[in-house]
Amino acid sequence: MTVTTAGEMSSGQRVGPVEVPPDGLRLRLQPDRSGRGPLDGGWWPRSADPAAELPRLILALDKGHDRVARVMLGTADWDASRPSRVRVGGPGHRVVRVGWFASMPAGLLTAIFASGQRTDLVTIPLRTGEQDATAAMEQAATAGNLEQAPAILAAVGPGSS
Repeated sequence: MTVTTAGEMSSGQRVGPVEVPPDGLRLRLQPDRSGRGPLDGGWWPRSADPAAELPRLILALDKGHDRVARVMLGTADWDASRPSRVRVGGPGHRVVRVGWFASMPAGLLTAIFASGQRTDLVTIPLRTGEQDATAAMEQAATAGNLEQAPAILAAVGPGSS
C-alpha cells in the first residue's frame, strides 16, 4: 500500500494504485517486496509525540501485512515522551510495545509484525518542507533503493535537522 500526503485527495478516493486513508497519514510504502533494500518506505509524522503519531501508522501498516506487534525507534528522533506501549484502535483496542534505542540510525523506524516480518521506514523530520519530504518518502519506497535512512535524511536539506 502506498499512501499520498494529506490534501492530495479526499478521504477514500483512489488515484491509480495509491490509496488515501481517511486521516491523511503521510506514508509511502513499496507496493510489494520485490525490490528488497534497506527500507520499505517513508513516513512523515505531523508531531514529535509518539503516543499521538504511532497508532495511525500502526493501523496503516496492519492493512499491508498482519498486525504490528512491536515498533522500534531511535531516541534522538522524538520528544522526551517515550512510551513503552501505545494503544491502537478504538473499542476492542490493542496495545503495541515500543522499544527505544540510542543505537538506532537517525530516522529509522522498524515495525515487527506478529508473523516475524519487519518493515523499515525512514522517518522524515517535522521541519522538512513538503517537496523534500515527499521526495524522500518516494525514494525510500522505490523498489531497488539502496540508500539507508541517514543518507536519505542528509539529502532532504537543512530544514530536516
